[in-house]
Amino acid sequence: MKIKSLIVAAGVALFATSSLSAKSLVVYFSRADENYGVGNITEGNTAILAKMIAQKTGSDIFEIVPEKAYPKSYNECTTVAKDEQRKKARPAYKGNIDTSGYDTIYIGYPIWWGDLPMVVYTFLEAHDLSGKTIVPFCTHEGSGLSGTDNNIKKLYKNVTMKKALAMTGRTAQNNRTEAEKQVDEWLKK
Repeated sequence: MKIKSLIVAAGVALFATSSLSAKSLVVYFSRADENYGVGNITEGNTAILAKMIAQKTGSDIFEIVPEKAYPKSYNECTTVAKDEQRKKARPAYKGNIDTSGYDTIYIGYPIWWGDLPMVVYTFLEAHDLSGKTIVPFCTHEGSGLSGTDNNIKKLYKNVTMKKALAMTGRTAQNNRTEAEKQVDEWLKK
């Protein structure tokens, strides 16, 4: 049986069809504009994966959109990201979603200077995901997961942590066939 389910992105409610038994949610942060290794892009690397995962799993989806946009320039953005990390900032984001009705939460993010972007921590710290299955995925340009799956697990008690997916932004952005293949293999595990 199919039902319409609420999807919230950038604070805007949208509806999408999903399975009645689907109790999974894809939460992600992604940034377009100038990115390392792929140049100026209109859709972020992590967004590409998040949409793929949501479509393949029948999950609802929520995009973490910072209230204050990050700079479009890669160098300016990295300056802001480093400063946020140094200060352990928790930037505000637009909209929200009630995670209580979901059993599985896919969490997607780019790796910024060996860690999650601080706005992802803002989301994670605002939601108690204890007792849920958490499935991280990230995009990077050589650093892999950087231990971010462990950083997420430390925030919660009694979570089931599934194997994370780490994919280069170049693959997500420039080779969708390979990206889809990697996502399919990862989802089978």
